[in-house]
Amino acid sequence: MKKSIALLAGDGIGPEVIEQAVKVCDAVAKKFDHEISWIPALTGAAAIDAVGDPYPEETHQICLNADAVLFGAIGHPRFDNDPSAKIRPEQGLLKMRQKLGLFANVRPTFTFPSLLDKSPLKKERIEGTDLVFLRELTGGIYFGERGRKDNGNTAFDTCTYTRDEIKRLAKKGFELALTRSKKLCCVDKANVLESSRLWRETVQAMEKDYPDVEVSYEFVDAVAMRLVQWPNSYDVLITENLFGDILTDEASVISGSMGLMPSASVGEQTSLFEPIHGSFPQAAGKDIANPLATVLSAAMLFEMAFGFKEEADCIRIVVDLSLSKGIVTEDLANEGKTYKTSEVGDFLAANI
Repeated sequence: MKKSIALLAGDGIGPEVIEQAVKVCDAVAKKFDHEISWIPALTGAAAIDAVGDPYPEETHQICLNADAVLFGAIGHPRFDNDPSAKIRPEQGLLKMRQKLGLFANVRPTFTFPSLLDKSPLKKERIEGTDLVFLRELTGGIYFGERGRKDNGNTAFDTCTYTRDEIKRLAKKGFELALTRSKKLCCVDKANVLESSRLWRETVQAMEKDYPDVEVSYEFVDAVAMRLVQWPNSYDVLITENLFGDILTDEASVISGSMGLMPSASVGEQTSLFEPIHGSFPQAAGKDIANPLATVLSAAMLFEMAFGFKEEADCIRIVVDLSLSKGIVTEDLANEGKTYKTSEVGDFLAANI
């Protein structure tokens, strides 16, 4: 089967980890007799340097016309250290989510038996953890009215949600819960925030349409605590943009490395798949970055965008093999040998 994938390598370690995912995808395509057409496009700091826009219209059209998007990372320290910069790489990410309508960020967190000792949490607390966050991506405080007043001495950011925005995200959560253990947790701050009260009110009204799903409601601060106490007590969690941004990064360390966790951003027209780690500019060009999160994001792409579950499982199996054999980058190596980014990619592709 022929498929086209928009390839947005981005900044920092993005091009290096994306290269390994392409190797693995091409090996999978060869094994299962698929044909993948890769269409590279600029985004982030690389796009600012080239055309002055972190998400150019040409890139947008490539993403719209592709069957799916595989994305590396975005960000550069020269922008982080300049608070007066008018154009930033991260603006490209927000613009991309908004223009492509990517309203739901799907962030799984799971553990690997061979890496339980790598987690900062005790083995008995995390063993068996397999949860998924659905974070609303195109509303809330990141997209609300913002500005300065009082001669720049007062700043404001507004968190705004509509009932429809909440319903479409919650619908994805209910549907995902039905395919898993039928447990859904809505995370909010309804004791303080009016926007959170709308979240809770909207989800409660939807419960009758999903009688088989057991729904719970928890405040975001309580979830932040329980994630490090008993993460394996959660299954599917839904939440707004800012809360989801923070909680998913907290959850990501449960596995032992941010370099292991994949994600998907789902929209009405297309879906984008990316590792949850950032651009890690300190490691760029050194062939030391962990490519496994990007490779596992490609597995999510095969399954969610194309419906190719067998192909996705094939990728996950070879990732497990690399972990059990210790074919890993320096962030996961114990006393044994450390492998380069490209060597891990070569191993994965060769063992598909």
